[in-house]
Amino acid sequence: MEIRSTADEDLDVFVDTVHAAFGRFPETPVEGGGLWWSALETDRCLLALTANGRPVGTAATHSFELTLPGEILVPAPGVTAVGVLPSHRRQGVLSAMMRHQLTALRARGEFLSVLLASEATIYGRFGYGPATYTQRLTVQRHRAALALPRARGTANAPATGPDGGSVEVLRRAECGETLEEVYDRYRRAQPGALSRPHRWWALRAGQPPISPAPRHIAVHRDTEGVPDGYASYSVDADTLTVDEIIATDDAVHTALARFVLGHDLVSQVVFNHVPPQHPLRWQLADFRAAQVSNDMDWLWVRLLDVPRALTARGWFADGELVLDVEDPFLGEHGRYLLTARDSKAECVPTDREPDLSLDVRDLGSVYLGGTSPSTLVRAGHVRAHRADAAARADALFRTERSPHCLHWF
Repeated sequence: MEIRSTADEDLDVFVDTVHAAFGRFPETPVEGGGLWWSALETDRCLLALTANGRPVGTAATHSFELTLPGEILVPAPGVTAVGVLPSHRRQGVLSAMMRHQLTALRARGEFLSVLLASEATIYGRFGYGPATYTQRLTVQRHRAALALPRARGTANAPATGPDGGSVEVLRRAECGETLEEVYDRYRRAQPGALSRPHRWWALRAGQPPISPAPRHIAVHRDTEGVPDGYASYSVDADTLTVDEIIATDDAVHTALARFVLGHDLVSQVVFNHVPPQHPLRWQLADFRAAQVSNDMDWLWVRLLDVPRALTARGWFADGELVLDVEDPFLGEHGRYLLTARDSKAECVPTDREPDLSLDVRDLGSVYLGGTSPSTLVRAGHVRAHRADAAARADALFRTERSPHCLHWF
């Protein structure tokens, strides 16, 4: 079997192969773009070929930036379009592609990679661990009152809220540059968020509000008229569905949530991407008005260079831990002394006795602060060698803001 990078002329073969792997057919191109694969970077795509040259597997990466705790931006290749034809599964094709890809990422100087997992049982064996989570909130509109002052205005005119800002409804075609700018401000401050490169917006590649799918956009502006948040939504029958709310602070998020919850002629409002522990449920006068569903993992993280990754992020407590890290897929093992002080960390090899022994996938899960080390100790994933090790690890990996990722790729 041969695994090689693609060129521009291979794009059609790549697209046909990955669709066949999932039992689908490529959509018909539409005017204005919007096809998810139009954002693929052909020099970062891989094809697995049989001895006679038949393509049987695909994998690719996007060039993203990931926001780490401490508002630190780092390169983060986003693994996507991974598939193997049904006729060639369980023959080592996927493992070979993953090993080839991880080796290539290291050669490029990358110290981590990320993905969205189609199935939760696939990628743990390749060293990826779930690191951010999301859920859906469904609010019955007749019980949707907020225990906060209500905004004035209608959906057809700017509404002035208690925060002094305003909300205006626009069509997607009217505000593309605004969405791009507001999202970029948001993702730079939100740990776990990924960049949305300009070419994604230009090509309309992805899911709403990037794609050409019809959407209404509620744009929030501050007291100076500067856009600082938006909600992308659609109405079908009696349900208003919010694709995403992007806001630069909690007050803006509240203003946008209040706006969609006040929409006439709908019986329920569905918020598709809400971080666990988000304050929205607590802002409702009736706590039970919001029903939680689709509580699931989203962004998975894989560390390729443990010391570089741990020293890249910001730290919010001082302390030290000795981590004994196994990487079964790449056949590697390392023991590291992690010392955090004054928001920064050093991570060096050591022969000291470990505080925690863990798999690299579990280190990926705790890396952004979305999973506590003690949870994984209690689950039997991580072994604590000292009675206080889990508590010290919790304190050390704690972040000021929970990680969250909205971007689909």
